[in-house]
Amino acid sequence: MENDSVPQEITTLVGREVYTNSGVFLGEIEDLRLDLDEQQVTGLALHELNDELFAQEAASARGVIVPYRWVQAVGDIVIVNDLAERVQQAKVDDEDENEVRA
Repeated sequence: MENDSVPQEITTLVGREVYTNSGVFLGEIEDLRLDLDEQQVTGLALHELNDELFAQEAASARGVIVPYRWVQAVGDIVIVNDLAERVQQAKVDDEDENEVRA
């Protein structure tokens, strides 16, 4: 990410949609996780989640937190790397493996 841009209020992130770098919608930023000692954003709290990716999380919680280190770009939308999709795929693979064992 560009560090030479004009600083913005972190609250401007709230309400922006979050997508993976391959174009998969993850959710909308509802809040931010901050490290007050380091004075930096450490995570994005998402709500309005993509039901296909986060069905279990959407049913049992208000949202999910995406680590800020996954963020690749911030503009009108936020782009995160595809680790989010890999994490979801790992869940699916684990569920499939458990079904085969049962």
